[in-house]
Amino acid sequence: MIKFTIITLFREAVEPYLKSSMMWKATEKGLAEFDFVNLRDFGLGPHKSVDDTPYGGGDGMLLRCEPVFAAVESIKAKDPKAKVILPTPVGEVWNQEKAKRLAEGRLFATAEPPQGEYPQPAKDYHYIILCPHYEGYDERIISIVDYKISLGKYVLTGGELAALIIIDSVVRLIPGVLGGEQSALIESFSDGDNLEYPQYTRPENFRGMTVPEVLLSGNHGEIAKWRERHSGLAK
Repeated sequence: MIKFTIITLFREAVEPYLKSSMMWKATEKGLAEFDFVNLRDFGLGPHKSVDDTPYGGGDGMLLRCEPVFAAVESIKAKDPKAKVILPTPVGEVWNQEKAKRLAEGRLFATAEPPQGEYPQPAKDYHYIILCPHYEGYDERIISIVDYKISLGKYVLTGGELAALIIIDSVVRLIPGVLGGEQSALIESFSDGDNLEYPQYTRPENFRGMTVPEVLLSGNHGEIAKWRERHSGLAK
């Protein structure tokens, strides 16, 4: 089982998604677990403050070290092996291969295991995702982070959306979540930059746009050749 603990100020922005569709299915099957820690519970002073102005001046507020360290330490007190992930523009760019490695518990491995089938059966892994907010975070927080992840060259208001993207891309790779055994094997980016072939369903003719005849033929050999020809590489 894979467990995600999300440290956030806005649980209500994350929880509904994790209680729907495939994420709900994963929890019902005991394949994934989602937990939340409210950063405000570790805030300072009567107002439970978690942020302050940056030294040296500048706009915005930064997350302070004290509440973040305390929140992470409260989780690690129960599970010292849990790994901390921080969505941040300075992290490694997230992709399908990294999602696969996280699902298999190999993202933090020092050596690659022998070649095996994809995806590997999930074991028990625990990931803590810290959702930054405001202008950013005190740089010293990096000292307790195991892995920094960037979703691309843009900035979000907070880390909650990034956390959902990371979680979804990992959980769907756990065997038994998607249903079909080959679902994760043939989709886009399952092997580097490959793109999946076009797919069709009923009706055969919609407003003059028809399904390719080969897909209706029942000839699996020809269908496989057609799909191979129409699979593309990302440019």
